[in-house]
Amino acid sequence: MRWYAEHPERLARQVVADVVALLWTVLAVVAGIAAHDGLTALRAPGESLVAAGGRVSDTFTGISGTVSSIPFVGADLARALDPATGAGADLAAAGRQYGETVGALATGALVVIPLVVLLPVLLGWLPLRLRYARRAGSAVAARAAAPDLLAVRALTRVPVRRLTRIAPDPAAAWRSGDADVVRRLAALELADLGLRSSVPPGP
Repeated sequence: MRWYAEHPERLARQVVADVVALLWTVLAVVAGIAAHDGLTALRAPGESLVAAGGRVSDTFTGISGTVSSIPFVGADLARALDPATGAGADLAAAGRQYGETVGALATGALVVIPLVVLLPVLLGWLPLRLRYARRAGSAVAARAAAPDLLAVRALTRVPVRRLTRIAPDPAAAWRSGDADVVRRLAALELADLGLRSSVPPGP
């Protein structure tokens, strides 16, 4: 595979596109981290609820233990305080549930937001770069050893008006083994990829 062209103009465009894709990727990661940190900060109220519920529960548990020692009515008084003790436990449980929900949202945002922001890179830039790298790599390999293959590629990919600048009937010339036409067709395919050739790509 070959990632970059040899002609300066095509090479410059590729470098600029790669830099933009890299910056966009950094932006996506930063956006995900910012969303994660913002949501994580929302866990503070849940932590406050847990702490408050724990204090309420501890307080009424202590009171219940104290009044339970009162003769005759202590046990009844202690049972009367059970709902308040349970309310503190429920408050703490609600705070923990809130914190877990916010934490899950924060983790999801850290993953989902970068993926969404990166869709133009993943669906646009990356497939094009991989396609170019495969085509250019095989073209470079065939440049010296198999110009016929490059000529066939040119015949199937290049617009007809450009092909007819090389020969009135380039396909017939290729089938007849016209070496000059084959070289020019190969050069046209290489030029289309921004690659150099020993033969100019036609007029």
